[in-house]
Amino acid sequence: MNNHDFNLQPSVDRGHLTTELVNAKSIDLEERDTQSLVDIFVKEDINPQLAVSNAKDDIVRAIDEISSRLKTGGRLFYLGAGTSGRLGVLDAVECPPTFCTDPNLIQGIIAGGESALIRSSEGLEDQDFAGKIDLKKKNFNSKDSLIGISAGGTTPYVLGALNYALSINSLTISITCVPKSQVSMRSDIDIRLVTGPELLTGSTRLKAGTATKMALNIISTCVMVRLGKTYSNYMVDLSATNEKLLDRSLRIIRDLANIDRNTSLHLLSQSKGSVKKALLMAISGISDLEKIDQLLVDNNDNLNEAIASIKKNESR
Repeated sequence: MNNHDFNLQPSVDRGHLTTELVNAKSIDLEERDTQSLVDIFVKEDINPQLAVSNAKDDIVRAIDEISSRLKTGGRLFYLGAGTSGRLGVLDAVECPPTFCTDPNLIQGIIAGGESALIRSSEGLEDQDFAGKIDLKKKNFNSKDSLIGISAGGTTPYVLGALNYALSINSLTISITCVPKSQVSMRSDIDIRLVTGPELLTGSTRLKAGTATKMALNIISTCVMVRLGKTYSNYMVDLSATNEKLLDRSLRIIRDLANIDRNTSLHLLSQSKGSVKKALLMAISGISDLEKIDQLLVDNNDNLNEAIASIKKNESR
């Protein structure tokens, strides 16, 4: 942005926000030795864990509501600007390799588009209409869910998107790191991760970013559990597409089916690289891949439900 384009008359004084306050513990940062610097950051990073814990009831609601919508054809979108937007995109792009989801199921939107992931474009967050435009480009609709992320809760790009989502009866969830008494966020579920003033004043890529990443990790992983993408505490809905994932896949099949590595490799080959299908073959004794596919279709692609149906039939 050129100097002559910059608005030198800000419409809002954000100095009262918790995320903008000066942290009394770190007013002497430049005077500390490196050991002391690291110590204070380590101690402060306990706060994001506490903030997430304090918000757990709203996080639970978000997980259940998102899961319900995804099961009925909806999608999940993360939307934010700057660090908040990058964290949303990061969580979204990790879902396909971890849970074998369709890339369209969970998507991240950042103000400024993909280029903003590697090059700062924070000025774009001031456009309250842009969030709506970006959602409409994705054909965002009433079946979908939106998580709007704004550390200070005042980002026009995010607020505009939430307002649009509310207007079409989509599920709206806000994540911000300031108390409700300071900023109002219009959303169905209002998640507050109050982490306190940053050690580097106003740098919400620190504690606020850490708490946000933690919350998103919990939300997406628990949603995938609800969708049947896990078995016990293993990620069984993955494909062996590289050496690391092949090794992990074989260990998962070996551990859960209680068979040796060679047998696991044989089943994985029969299932065309699908851990879930290989496991179902091992547990059910069915070697016909078409029958395995149908078994999963009949049970909402859920391994737990498919195994339960097999056991139920065996008991008759």
